Amino acid sequence: MLRTGESEVRVGITDNAQDRLGAVVSAHLPRVGEVLTVGQGMGQVKSTGAALAVYATLSGKVVAVNDELASNPEAVNGDPYGEGWLVAVDLTNRAELDNLLDASAYQELVYRG
Repeated sequence: MLRTGESEVRVGITDNAQDRLGAVVSAHLPRVGEVLTVGQGMGQVKSTGAALAVYATLSGKVVAVNDELASNPEAVNGDPYGEGWLVAVDLTNRAELDNLLDASAYQELVYRG
């Protein structure tokens, strides 16, 4: 997640998720104007061997979709936290940001064990 404004954030998948998925070949994303709620399915990212359902981690209205992924889906692999973003969301509940993990907490959760 990357904050792009006071209440707008860009959402994508984690580096770990793109690594496990492999070479991304397409992304099926919600439409601009669609309203998302936490936990709701919001699309799918496909690789040559698998598909990953993507769920909303924040509630809000989709204000932009990364149209560049149609011609350059590998951006998800090459730069998941930058050029490989999926959608931009105008938040309806900024308090939900407090429920997200930072990078170190996420790494600990994923690689625990």
